[in-house]
Amino acid sequence: MSESNATPMTDRETAAKLKSLELAKRDEQSAAGRFIYWAGVLFSLAHIYFNTLGTMSELWVSAIHFGGFALICALMVPSIRSSSAAKQKLALVLDVLVGLAAIACTLYLIGFEDALYDRGVHFIASDWFFSLCAIFIALEMARRTTGWFIPSMILVALTYVFWWGPYIEGIFGFAGLSLETLLYRSYFSSEGMFGQIARISWTYVFMFILFGAFLVKSGAGDFIIELSRCAAGRFVGGPGFVAVLGSGLMGSVSGSSVANTVSTGVITIPLMQRAGFPARFAAGVEAAASTGGQLMPPVMGAGAFIMASYTQIPYIDIIAIAALPALLYFLSVGFYVRVEAKRSHAHAVELDSRPIGEVFKEGWHFLLPLVVLVALLIYGFTPTYAAGISIISVVVASWLSRQPMGPKDILDALAQGAKNMATTAMLLVSIGLVVNVVAMTGIGNVFSLMVTEWAGGSLLIMLVLVALASLILGMGLPVTASYIVLATLSAPALYNLIAESQLVDLIAAGNLPEQAKMIFMLISPDQFALLSAPMSEADALALLAQVPDDFRSQLLEQALDPSILAATLLSAHMIIFWLSQDSNVTPPVCLTAFAAAAIAKTPPMATGFTAWKIAKGLYIVPLLFAYTNFIGGSAQEVMTIFLFSLFGLYAFVGFMEGHLEGKLNILLRLVSGVCALAMLWPHGQLAIDLAGLVVFLGLFLYSRRQNGDQAQAASNGVVAK
Repeated sequence: MSESNATPMTDRETAAKLKSLELAKRDEQSAAGRFIYWAGVLFSLAHIYFNTLGTMSELWVSAIHFGGFALICALMVPSIRSSSAAKQKLALVLDVLVGLAAIACTLYLIGFEDALYDRGVHFIASDWFFSLCAIFIALEMARRTTGWFIPSMILVALTYVFWWGPYIEGIFGFAGLSLETLLYRSYFSSEGMFGQIARISWTYVFMFILFGAFLVKSGAGDFIIELSRCAAGRFVGGPGFVAVLGSGLMGSVSGSSVANTVSTGVITIPLMQRAGFPARFAAGVEAAASTGGQLMPPVMGAGAFIMASYTQIPYIDIIAIAALPALLYFLSVGFYVRVEAKRSHAHAVELDSRPIGEVFKEGWHFLLPLVVLVALLIYGFTPTYAAGISIISVVVASWLSRQPMGPKDILDALAQGAKNMATTAMLLVSIGLVVNVVAMTGIGNVFSLMVTEWAGGSLLIMLVLVALASLILGMGLPVTASYIVLATLSAPALYNLIAESQLVDLIAAGNLPEQAKMIFMLISPDQFALLSAPMSEADALALLAQVPDDFRSQLLEQALDPSILAATLLSAHMIIFWLSQDSNVTPPVCLTAFAAAAIAKTPPMATGFTAWKIAKGLYIVPLLFAYTNFIGGSAQEVMTIFLFSLFGLYAFVGFMEGHLEGKLNILLRLVSGVCALAMLWPHGQLAIDLAGLVVFLGLFLYSRRQNGDQAQAASNGVVAK
């Protein structure tokens, strides 16, 4: 059935579809809702204290973080979803008991940690009970908020350690640990539930989610939407550009793709339909653009903070490097909008928007907190302190508006920040159990070696394997969890392969540093003389193959500059982070596309495929990370790569759509594809890039002229009639 003939859904059906994408939450006006509100306020204030003035043990803070948010999450998301009053009361009783049990687990850890060490880390009955209870609560909260996939994965990982791991033969075999050791490392130590991922959760992630809640409450979200409408709305296909620009700006505040879709899509999707865009395309653009919210600094979901923790690269450096790639992604979505606007003859629509100068004059102060945040990060403040001061700046900046934030607004923002964080906190705490298993068993190294062997030394095959793994994991995991798991398992292998490709280039050019040559002297003295002269890439690979695995990391450290190694590590993580976003727009499970489809009243799966096509930048930009100096290069290199990639992506869109300013025949479509390859392929030849750019610009102008001639002919035909 075509979209135009599909039976339109009522507003009630649309609302039901949108609600199905959200968690079934309790009424905010109920007693439980009021408790959640005030608990959220107090817990937000407690976290601000922990992150600024607090001196409490990190393990204890992580445990408090778990207990408090488990209570809030248990009350927010009922265990039993039913319209029956009796079942709702039963669910409330069960949820209160689960929440209180989580608090008890926190208090037990704080009160009896020293007693456990006094006994020589030997469990007594209460240790067994509370450690098992805490893990069960983490699994239950993960089930309520994300479904059965994550708790099932955690159970498989935990039982592998003490039960079925010893029965596995081959590289995945594991001697096994006792259940007591597993529970100790999962609950009492700073390695499992309350380890690195939990610390990231209660520091960076919470503070920036709270910062986003304050921005939205202050009215910054409405300002962003109106500013986008003013800036892009008057162009041909303007509503599509509003979706792209609005989602990009909102992403810098929320870092959530579904939140972006719901907040901006209810405005932009109907506008795009009014302008003449097909409904499915309008929904696909909104989903693809909203997915970019996780890529846009300064928030980037939780990924930037986790990446900073994994790589030990400063957060400010990561968001500075991530800005141009994110811009490249949004522009690639904008190219699809432009092409579709020309093909569908989309017309300008009256957006009832005020002059951009007037809007900016009234709302410029909403940008001050972002300026404060970036300035503090550059000045050297930690991200948590910077976020805390920026939260205060939101309140101060709001006093410059017609609706300044008062005490009630501040309390609302504190409560909303905690509620927004509850499900994310439970997800990160539970995923910490999997990360702990990977660290305990060494399975991450085994997986990396296996993937490296499958790739056969080919970086492209490695990228394909990581992309497939991210797609499969994304069907059951949210993007943050998908990134954590993939980064833990495959980042080392990807890092080594990218670094070794750079090492091969050095060997082939005869530029290997002297200290690195000495390693070859120890391993293969008869080959040492060859290192002083240039050689073919095949000979360089053969020479590197003689280096045992135990010496590879040492060779990389001796041969490559530390800044290059840091950039390579960041490239590996950025590749995984970008690829982990594809589950937002890739069927069969793509919640962002489904949310957009519910607004546009289009088939969810078909909308998912449209969004997947429009979001092709998610796959192309990681290739630039892997094969070029887009990360870690000089300013001139980075800008050169950016500019040619920009036009290369436009040429790629022309090839995919068979249309630029006008329709392209099969030959011109192939020419557009060749131009895209010339500018995107990492050949390192400026002449080829320039040739591709010149031909593409000629093709663009030709299609523009042809489109003008066709429009003139059509106009003359109408006049003649």
